[in-house]
Amino acid sequence: MFDSIYSASVTATEFFIMAGASLVSGLLFAWIMSFRVRSTKRFFAVVSIMPFVVASVITFVNGNIGAGVAIGGAFALIRFRSAQGSADELASILISMGSGIAFGMGYIGYGVIILLALGVLYFLISFLNIFEHRSLSEEKLLNITIPESLDYAGVFDDTFAHYLKSWESVGVKTTGMGSMFRLSFKVQMKDPKEEKELIDELRTRNGNLEIAMLPFTQPQAQL
Repeated sequence: MFDSIYSASVTATEFFIMAGASLVSGLLFAWIMSFRVRSTKRFFAVVSIMPFVVASVITFVNGNIGAGVAIGGAFALIRFRSAQGSADELASILISMGSGIAFGMGYIGYGVIILLALGVLYFLISFLNIFEHRSLSEEKLLNITIPESLDYAGVFDDTFAHYLKSWESVGVKTTGMGSMFRLSFKVQMKDPKEEKELIDELRTRNGNLEIAMLPFTQPQAQL
C-alpha cells in the first residue's frame, strides 16, 4: 500500500490508478475543507483537481531536468498572476500540492494520508479556542467624513474619551473631489451597545456626513 505503484516506465494502468485515487481523494479533501474555508465553488473545484494536476506533472517530468525547469517556470508565472488568498486558501493549496507530489511518484497511500489526514486535522484544529485574542476581535475601524472647513485635529477627542476604551488615528485622505476629508481610526468601544449613541454624537460634529464602523483589517484596506 505504501510502496510506489510505478515501474521503470509508467504504464497506462498505473497512471489511471493514480488518477482515480488523486481525484477521489481531492474531492473528499475539498469537501472536508468546505466546512471551514469560506470561498467560491471555483476555488474548491481547483483544490479538488490540483492533486491530480501536480501528480501528472511529476509523472511526466520523471527525471527530465529540462522539462522540470520549464514546468517550474510555468508554475511561477501562474503564482505571480494570481490574487493573494487567505491563510485557509493557501493551506488548502499547499496540502493539495504536497499530496500531488506523493501521487506523482506513485505513492498512493501516502498521497491519500496527506490529503485526508491533514484535512481532518485542519478541521479539528479550527475548532480550538487558541490564539483568538479578544482585544483584537474588539478592534473596529471608524471612518468619519468631515467637510474641508472643519479642523479635525482633536475635534472628536471628548466624544472618543466618553465612548471609547482606546483610539488611534490610522490615516487621513481627501474625498469628494477634495471638498471633504475622511478620517480613519482604530478604536475599541467601552460598551459595544453604545455604538449607535457614538455615531449619533459624531454626526452632530461632522455635519451629518458619512460615518462607518467596520471590522478592523490590514492598514492598506482601511481607507
